[in-house]
Amino acid sequence: MPICIHFTRKTVLAMAKIASASAPTETPTTAHRKMAVRPKSMATVKQRSTAKRPRITSAKKKASKIDANKPKKPPTAFFYFLEDFRKGFQEQNPDVKSMREVGKACGEKWKIMTYEEKVQYYDVATQKRAEFEKAMACYLQKKENGEYDEIDEDSDFDA
Repeated sequence: MPICIHFTRKTVLAMAKIASASAPTETPTTAHRKMAVRPKSMATVKQRSTAKRPRITSAKKKASKIDANKPKKPPTAFFYFLEDFRKGFQEQNPDVKSMREVGKACGEKWKIMTYEEKVQYYDVATQKRAEFEKAMACYLQKKENGEYDEIDEDSDFDA
């Protein structure tokens, strides 16, 4: 059974006077803000920071080793368009040096272009992609045969 405590009006007023005399008048919202801004102990901060810190896995360590023999992925059709557009844009607007503005203008132009205008860039991109696929197949075949294993160790000292 829950216990109910009933206070008389005099008791409540007396408790309010005691509370107001001991602490400055604060609204509940300002008291809440002070609690939120309160500094935390260093032990609490350390526990939270170590609990949230992601652990470095072996996959990330392996990913940091970049294979110099692996072929690079070719750019998309938009990037081939960007090369051409940048040249013309710089000639028309020599005062614009910001890559942000050049990129915005290029993106707007790309959006309003028709498919027929984009075809030349798609053709270049598909051709480069086919070359990349051939180079990647050759790379994987050589890697399976173990041709790159011996070269990797010595390649750092050749330069």
